Amino acid sequence: MLFATGDSCTRAELRSLYPQAQWPPDVLTDVNHVSWAIEQAGKDEFDVIHAHSAMALALARLLPDVPVVYTLHHERDERLSAFYRHYPDIWYIAISADQMRREVPLRRVQVIHHGLDADKYRWTDRPSNYVAFVGRFAPVKGPHTAIDAAGEAGVEIRVAGDIHDVDREFGEREVMPRLTLPHVRYLGKIGLADKVPLLRDARALIAPIEWNEPFGLIFIEAMLSGCPVVAFPRGSVPELVEPGVTGFHVRDRQELVRVIRPGGPLDEFDRERCRRRAVERFGRERMVRDHERFYERAIRHAPGVRPRPVRIA
Repeated sequence: MLFATGDSCTRAELRSLYPQAQWPPDVLTDVNHVSWAIEQAGKDEFDVIHAHSAMALALARLLPDVPVVYTLHHERDERLSAFYRHYPDIWYIAISADQMRREVPLRRVQVIHHGLDADKYRWTDRPSNYVAFVGRFAPVKGPHTAIDAAGEAGVEIRVAGDIHDVDREFGEREVMPRLTLPHVRYLGKIGLADKVPLLRDARALIAPIEWNEPFGLIFIEAMLSGCPVVAFPRGSVPELVEPGVTGFHVRDRQELVRVIRPGGPLDEFDRERCRRRAVERFGRERMVRDHERFYERAIRHAPGVRPRPVRIA
């Protein structure tokens, strides 16, 4: 059972309070939706609740016999960390080991990497000559560094993304002028239909991040496309990107230029092996198995006996 907005795409039975996604996020909207979902779950006697809103941790007190699994989707946030200390019995999922290490100690926590449907992505052993950047135009994502490195390496860069309001000043000062440079092709904000051929044909995805990224879905989208990820080794990068297999770690812009320049290590990169390894580590099936095992652990430790088939909300 999925409790989400009515415009969600799912094969599960969908129940919704709001017909459409509510954006930007709002505290009152969140508490309204989550409290309604918790009430619905209580009526239907689910065996486990998997929540993605911190609001659910407090409201789950209303269902003390139902174990709650909660996924951490964010970087270290002191307000949330202080909040989590009040809920030691929640079953936490960290999306990377780096994220887990940076969080407050959690009694019940497991790292489960994200996974995607590999069949949605395509690969080729004959990529084009461009590199790609996909992401927010924010200082922490390094779009300005990516563009400068591509220019210095003498390769075209195709840039996809946009500016969020919080990064407006940086984006207009540091990114928008660079998008007019001769070696840059700006694609705007793109969806999966455009992302698939972009990553399939890219020489590399470059990610000169300047923060401790908790995960980075675009990394595994590139790997599933046979496209190497060339990134600064911050946050989750060292555990997601395997040097020489699914990409390269680079310490600074100069090393990034060396790797993406024609005649460098990308020329001999095995894109088929990259794709194969990505399917093994980040395919949807692996992610589902990991979650199912974690749900089973939570249910085994729940009060009472549950002889009926397991139901998950």
